Amino acid sequence: MQIQVCIVEDQNEIRNSLVRLVKDHDELNLLASFESADTATSQIEKLNPDVVIMDINLPGKLNGIDCIKILKKSDCKSQFMMFTIYEDDAKIFEAIQAGASGYLLKKTPPEKIVESIIELHHGGSPMNMNIARKVIAHFQLKKTSLPELTEKQNEILSLLSKGYLYKEISHKLGISTGTVTQHIHSIYERLHVGNKTEAINKYLNR
Repeated sequence: MQIQVCIVEDQNEIRNSLVRLVKDHDELNLLASFESADTATSQIEKLNPDVVIMDINLPGKLNGIDCIKILKKSDCKSQFMMFTIYEDDAKIFEAIQAGASGYLLKKTPPEKIVESIIELHHGGSPMNMNIARKVIAHFQLKKTSLPELTEKQNEILSLLSKGYLYKEISHKLGISTGTVTQHIHSIYERLHVGNKTEAINKYLNR
């Protein structure tokens, strides 16, 4: 049986390209395409497609992530593939937490998009390589982090524990040396320690 697909994308050129891509593949069938999440939400719930290709930044009251949240609360059994320009961590994890199972960038080659739709339908979680690395890095950091500290403070303390100097940490994280120093003072306060050695020991013995 063909995989039933819906597309939610406001840019005509991109939406039309996706439509042609789906229509031209024997394993896929296009049920509908929409320009906004406002229009798509109620229609997708009725159509109940296998896979929805969803942009994030859409016109109207709802964006793509809002649309997924609403549909996930209904009886809709669709799998959602984010299709976006956004590579920042916040958007990635917001989409995944909302219920997206795949995350592709709009620069993805057409053949890879088709492969990803099929993979998603068969239980996979297709993502561009750099997106997958960010997801893995996020969960690795959570596993080794101290809950008292922010993500950035945990990163800095991790680098300190590996012997990095303030200037090297500044260069690696793309922040000023002064900002690194401010973070380290905050780390001391939050961990109730008086120096770098005590902070590192607390981090290594977590």
